[in-house]
Amino acid sequence: MLSINHLDIRYGDKHLFKDLSIQVHDGRRIGLLGVNGAGKSTLLKIMAGVDECDDGVVSRAKYFTVAYLPQESSALVSGRTLYEEAESAFAELLELQKEADRINEELANVDHQSEKFAQMLERQGEIQHRLEGSGIYTMRARIEKILLGLGFHQDDMDRLASSFSGGWVMRLMLAKMLLAAPSLLLLDEPTNHLDLTSLTWVEDFLRSYDGAMVIISHDRTFLDKVTTTTWELSLGKLSVYKGNYSYYEKEKVERKTIEKAAYDNQQAQIKQSMQFIQRFRAKSTKAKQVQSRVKQLEKMELLELGESDRQIRFSFPPAPASGRDVLTVEHLCKGFDGKEVFKDVSFQFQRGDKVAVVGVNGAGKSTLAKIISGEIPADSGEVKLGHNVQLSYFGQHQAQELSPSLTALETLSISVKDMPITRIRSLLGAFLFRGEEVDKKVSVLSGGEKSRLALARMIASPANCMLLDEPTNHLDITSQEVLQDAMSQYDGFILVVSHNRYFLDSFVNKVVEVKDGQVEVYEGNVSDYLLKLEAAEASRDSSQRQKTASKSSPKSGETKPGAQVSRKEKRKQDAQERQERNKKVGPWKRKAEEAEKKVEKLEDQKIDLEALMADPELYQDQKAWVSTSAEYDDCVRRLERWYEKWELAQEKLENCS
Repeated sequence: MLSINHLDIRYGDKHLFKDLSIQVHDGRRIGLLGVNGAGKSTLLKIMAGVDECDDGVVSRAKYFTVAYLPQESSALVSGRTLYEEAESAFAELLELQKEADRINEELANVDHQSEKFAQMLERQGEIQHRLEGSGIYTMRARIEKILLGLGFHQDDMDRLASSFSGGWVMRLMLAKMLLAAPSLLLLDEPTNHLDLTSLTWVEDFLRSYDGAMVIISHDRTFLDKVTTTTWELSLGKLSVYKGNYSYYEKEKVERKTIEKAAYDNQQAQIKQSMQFIQRFRAKSTKAKQVQSRVKQLEKMELLELGESDRQIRFSFPPAPASGRDVLTVEHLCKGFDGKEVFKDVSFQFQRGDKVAVVGVNGAGKSTLAKIISGEIPADSGEVKLGHNVQLSYFGQHQAQELSPSLTALETLSISVKDMPITRIRSLLGAFLFRGEEVDKKVSVLSGGEKSRLALARMIASPANCMLLDEPTNHLDITSQEVLQDAMSQYDGFILVVSHNRYFLDSFVNKVVEVKDGQVEVYEGNVSDYLLKLEAAEASRDSSQRQKTASKSSPKSGETKPGAQVSRKEKRKQDAQERQERNKKVGPWKRKAEEAEKKVEKLEDQKIDLEALMADPELYQDQKAWVSTSAEYDDCVRRLERWYEKWELAQEKLENCS
């Protein structure tokens, strides 16, 4: 167990942590949330012992081991290979193995009747006992399983670890932590450097992990699948929610209602007491009551309202009209340094298509986006844009193209001269530039801040064909939802490279899988794509089992096994079929339930808005009417989309049953 007791850190007038006390017990799976700057990463560093604090604040049981994965890592300088670097997670056990080998050699030269021989035998027994329970004898299999699961290849095992890029180094660090199997994993944005395949593997691994974990992540699907408790940092205090992110989201609304009522009640009491004191301060007959009210106010523990997420709305400018066919790729080929990335790739998309590009790291997702945008040339083949297609592109390098002498506000104002300043500020707020931060010079912005500003500049300009490469990497969950809603309503073509499933699922209608130099297009969103992969995998497994059964079945003239064996095999096959059926039905059942809840919520919202619009007084306020009318139209559009998702889920459930 690890505990933090009365942690108090203040910067000027701001409390980063205010008398914070928490505990982490064995097996707890915790998601750590909070607005940017709330102190999430600092808290993880304190728990890991990376950042110092006062003596006695952090304590842990002797058996409780901790491993910490930061957001970014420095380059590796060791001369070890990938496998050797991963193997170093077992350094202590490997030293024990060497000691055991050394004792075995020395025992042959020691008198069997001596006290030294007895001591050496005892030490050998201790070491053997530790090694047998450690899993060292399956070490190679475990190392390869985790490295391959995280996206490395068998050919990478003998490559120097220092030759891998930063993202792959982070994967290696995560691999070492998983191999070491500490009591507590502290993970700061572990999904940032993972592709969709590795991400789903890590989810499955962590769900079966025996130890505790505290995870900072902006991927709500990941948090929902892995965590069972949620911590929220706000105004230096930590609130605990006994559920995953979806539970936290619902529970927080209820808590805020109660918190606001208590705050308003206390403020009313304070106001009443202050009025009494002011009114009767000069009257000697009321001196005792006045003094009593003053003491009550002095002893009162003032309530504070937590930081509220501002409801920022943003919508793209109307997309200029284009032809029906927006993007056509024919016989595309591309390679680097003699290595083939694409070979004879062709596909076509129409106006209104919203496409997610997925694939393992290094498959060529970003390369495909750069070729389409004209950033880099193809070796052969052709990219054709349709009639009146106006293309805009967001890639990581665009952050470097910003003028360092301009402020964030000036950068956007120059790009979109016709946009009102209030709308520009609202857009900057959606991308985490709030208050005085809009006046910060580009030259002093961090890499993440520059990336967010470049994204804001790109989407503020009208276009009807948008290409985006990992747009959510530096956005918190609230900002992701703002961008997500805007993309859902955008009437142009979108192609986005991302592994953020929740973000993509709300608006994409096609998925492009880049794999082994080829491109395959799937209908539906990312969840649909993953279900199709699972179904294909299940079909392959079933086919393989049938082939195996066919080979092992008795041939004509051979003696058949007894009836008891046949019944046993039948039960096994029935169980496997039920398992496969549940695997297919389960995700669609969850989708149907989610859609049903969304429909119910939106129908209630629609009824409320209709009642509001029926009030004649609303028409007297033109601004309020326009705002309410726009909100109603948005509600109707979203309700229609969730109706479609519910109908699709019901149809799939009927087909599976």
